[in-house]
Amino acid sequence: MLSTTRRRPTALSVVVPAFNVDRYLPACLTSVLEQSHRDLEVIVIDDGSTDRTGEIADRFAAADPRVRVVHQANAGLGAARNAGTRLAVGRYLAFADSDDVVCPGAYEHLIGALESTGSDLAIGTAYRWEGRRTSLTPLMKENHRRDLLGVDLDDAPLLLADCFAWNKVFRRSFWDDAALGFPAGVRYEDQPTLTRALLAARSIDSLRMPVYLWRIRRDGSSISQQRGDLADLADRVVTKRWSTSYVEEQAGRAVRDLWYRRILPVDLPEYLRRLPDSSPAYRSMLAECLREFWSPATVPLEEVRLPREMRDLAVALRDAHAVPVAA
Repeated sequence: MLSTTRRRPTALSVVVPAFNVDRYLPACLTSVLEQSHRDLEVIVIDDGSTDRTGEIADRFAAADPRVRVVHQANAGLGAARNAGTRLAVGRYLAFADSDDVVCPGAYEHLIGALESTGSDLAIGTAYRWEGRRTSLTPLMKENHRRDLLGVDLDDAPLLLADCFAWNKVFRRSFWDDAALGFPAGVRYEDQPTLTRALLAARSIDSLRMPVYLWRIRRDGSSISQQRGDLADLADRVVTKRWSTSYVEEQAGRAVRDLWYRRILPVDLPEYLRRLPDSSPAYRSMLAECLREFWSPATVPLEEVRLPREMRDLAVALRDAHAVPVAA
């Protein structure tokens, strides 16, 4: 059950949803608790774990009064984040996934930027972390080449591609005023939420500093390793549809054009690579997605920014599943 007991106000609340991550949770919580910014609370939502995740979280709470643990029936990542947010009392709000690690000094610098500029949210550089290797995605590298303080999307429209919950600190008053929250029961729930947040923000701070290590699991258990699955593709289409509707409603023409050309198709190669082993239903759904999002009314699929072989494959898939024109 969720406790409604409120704690004293603190500077930062960090919400950590956790489900069957007993191998990774200690490193995550240690990285948060050893931050140079000490005035924080950590709210761990044990989302119906069946391994030792809940026990490990309770052990951390017994050792550090800044940790609070809630055990609940499994409801999914979005619902767990929302549950933690409702309990948070900090003036600032952050999220950390329980299999990842927050870099030293991250929250000190992100909050420092917000207190200096008055911006609504601050973003730092997140590295992919696979084994002993770390790397930057091309868009992450481009977005965080230098510090950008007090900007909006018209100044830096490519920030709209940074749709992750965990490399950011939000001003809590902004989160509430924008009525932000995560959709429940769907994968990729952070993408529509972060799209809304970035569009609603009056100003944004984007730092070059590394703040987060995003663990790429090798055991096939992470969401990003399930992209050949039809249900995964269906969730991707739904969340892209939501995000696109926000962009259409709230963004200017230049931002909308960049959305269709560079940001919306960024995940497409991962799904196109699954085509050789995919089912007819998967291929049909992906083709319908291509027709829905890219057209002469938005940006033609032939003009999106993808590696040429991927773009050609997407066009071929779309054309192979073209809807016949009635005579």
